[in-house]
Amino acid sequence: MKFPGQRKIKHYFPVTTRKVSNEATKADITSHICGIDQTLVDIEAPVNEQFLEQFGLIKGTSCLVDDQQAELIYNRLLSENLISHEYAGGTIGNTLHNYSVLSDDRSVLFGVISDPIRAKGYAYKYLCNTSSKVDLDILQPVSGPIGRCFTLICSDGERTFAFNRGMSNALTSGSIDKDVVKSSSALVISAYLMRVDGDDTIDQATMTAVNYANEHDVPVVLSLGTKQIIAQDPSWWLNFIDQHISVVAMNEEEAEVLTGERDLLAASVKTLEVADLVLLTAGAHGLYLSGFTEHDSRRQTTNPLRTGTITDFNQYEFSRPMRKSDCSSPLLVISHIEPYMGGPANIKNTNGAGDGALSALLHDMAANHYHQQYFPNSSKHMDKALSYSSFAQICKYSNRVSFEMLNQHSPRLSKGLPEKEDSLEEAYWEQ
Repeated sequence: MKFPGQRKIKHYFPVTTRKVSNEATKADITSHICGIDQTLVDIEAPVNEQFLEQFGLIKGTSCLVDDQQAELIYNRLLSENLISHEYAGGTIGNTLHNYSVLSDDRSVLFGVISDPIRAKGYAYKYLCNTSSKVDLDILQPVSGPIGRCFTLICSDGERTFAFNRGMSNALTSGSIDKDVVKSSSALVISAYLMRVDGDDTIDQATMTAVNYANEHDVPVVLSLGTKQIIAQDPSWWLNFIDQHISVVAMNEEEAEVLTGERDLLAASVKTLEVADLVLLTAGAHGLYLSGFTEHDSRRQTTNPLRTGTITDFNQYEFSRPMRKSDCSSPLLVISHIEPYMGGPANIKNTNGAGDGALSALLHDMAANHYHQQYFPNSSKHMDKALSYSSFAQICKYSNRVSFEMLNQHSPRLSKGLPEKEDSLEEAYWEQ
């Protein structure tokens, strides 16, 4: 799993011949992932109902608060020593962090950061909880706070959310580095970035980056983020995906809202009418990865065949994903996997499971890009694949990372996965 970093390349990327002509030098190779996010900090604290009433918050709901109210809430939590957890957050920020921890390799974040940064402030917390492999050098300085998301938990377990955008939506197009985007293995965005109000400019910056990626044939990956945003105008999102997106990551609720299909296989197939690859996380049902491969390069699975609304849908899950436009005769492929080890005995946090699964997929895509540059004449690249591994293998990897996220409180990994693990051996999966 430790790829694509600067290591013994032959061990991690076996090829059919020992000597391959036109090999690139390591200095020529780029395999980073880049992404855009609303930089924010997640703050969790136990409170009583009187606390909620004092700040005009309705128990069990999610609401927006302005900068002044956010400061009052935060200072009150600090003064009473109520904060139990304080983590860097954001869908794409979490994904890039997890990618860098898994791959031990560089990723690049486009966003904003408070200037100046003060010790123990929000921006300081964001930096402290982000992998050093995530390149934050080109964050755009802003004279105000980044976003803050308060999760306030009452004694009965009911959660109340108070979100303050701060200046997290102030990213401008001028802060998008074209060279970073065009040399990346993928650009990752979320649906949140395209739905902003007033003078916010992050949507324009996002479209600038997406256009750069489309222009230079860089895969654009869209995380849907929340069903509420998609439900506002599903047809707009389908059209946006059709025009700009290669890979869609979503959960079962977002899939139903986007496609109108409750059945997970049907929702995946409908999404593939406008996308090339779909990662669908389905909670207790595990996850699905669906897309296309070249008909003549298809590989039959040795796993038991599975049938839902589509008969034997996993028949060719040992094939590698490709863009539909790169296939002369595209073949639909779907792979599914049950939750790893049946899922954790005690789920500590569900927020990061989808982001974790996506980071594993991105890791495999970056590995493919890395290997393609290092061994351009390898038989591995006779077809223009999106990933290094097969549908089935990526499912295993994404599933394992999702398990790790569910088994910890933070939505960000603190360490990579074991390089060798009994439960990842073939003997386990054959049981």
